[in-house]
Amino acid sequence: MSTDERFEALKSAPLDSCVAFSEDETKIVAVGATYDEAVKKSESAGVSDPVLVKTPKAWYPVAV
Repeated sequence: MSTDERFEALKSAPLDSCVAFSEDETKIVAVGATYDEAVKKSESAGVSDPVLVKTPKAWYPVAV
């Protein structure tokens, strides 16, 4: 999964949530309101070592 694909997947996840990616970061395996909820859901999905990311409350454009 490229950086752009990962960013698009994150943008599709609910705002202000914890997102669990598979160990190889190729897909979102769980989403939760809290870290613990995302971990429990990822374990239920068979992923014991997820990569967790917190989504922002809102997406803002970045000017460089």
